[in-house]
Order: sequence, then structure tokens, then C-alpha cells
Amino acid sequence: MTARVVAQGTFDLLHPGHVHYLEEAAAMGDELHVIVARRDNVTHKESPVLSNRQRRDMVAALDAVDDARVGHPTDIFAPIEEIEPDVIALGYDQHHDADAIESSLAERGLDCVVRRASARDPEYEEELLSTGAIIDRIVAERA
Repeated sequence: MTARVVAQGTFDLLHPGHVHYLEEAAAMGDELHVIVARRDNVTHKESPVLSNRQRRDMVAALDAVDDARVGHPTDIFAPIEEIEPDVIALGYDQHHDADAIESSLAERGLDCVVRRASARDPEYEEELLSTGAIIDRIVAERA
């Protein structure tokens, strides 16, 4: 039996932190499916700079990813119901409450565990591991 893992996120301006998260998520099973948040659904931080399609295409290009799709317009659990994962992998700093997700999944009859990926420390002084830090650097140096 193939163990499916779902990871999700905004993935605006891919960086080494994203790669670490997705590689760690892929190691939690046999197939990694990634749900890229729709721009209109991102409410917990600034909207993504890049389009839904470009962010999906960039994530899909990563070796660790078996399938990437843009999230559902109104129901964040709809793609999860289609994929039927064994594991949902959260990023170490994602704002989601793992217990609340597990409860919502159980209400929908989905039996999977929620695990959180580890953080990744910079490997050298100038390495930027967040989209916000990259944008701040661009503004500081180019604006």
C-alpha cells in the first residue's frame, strides 16, 4: 500500500526553507501531494506576489513532489478528500492547529495523522529562509 502525504502552503518565492519542508514531508510517505494556497484564500499574511499557476508550477518542478495542485476556491478540505492522505505534513512555522485539523478530518471521515516538519537553520550567513526576508532584502537593495 502506498502512503500518501499532503503538504500545503503559499510557496511564494521558493526558498531553501520550502525545499526542506517538502523534502521532509516526502520522507513521511511514498507520494507527496502539495496543495498550493489560492491567492484569494491567503488571509493570515500578505497575499502572494506570484500567481497561483506559477507557484504551483514551481512546486511541481521540485524532485520531492509527486503532484501539485492549487487549492479549492472555498473548501480547503476538498482536495484532501480527493487525495485521501495517510499523513498531513505541516511546516514548522505554519499557523495551523494540528488538533483542530485532525478533528475536522475526523468529522469528514478522513483517517490520517497530522505531523509537523522540523525547522531548518541557515547554512551560511547570507542564506534567507523566508519569503518575507527575501522581499525585505530586495526592497532594501533595489528600491
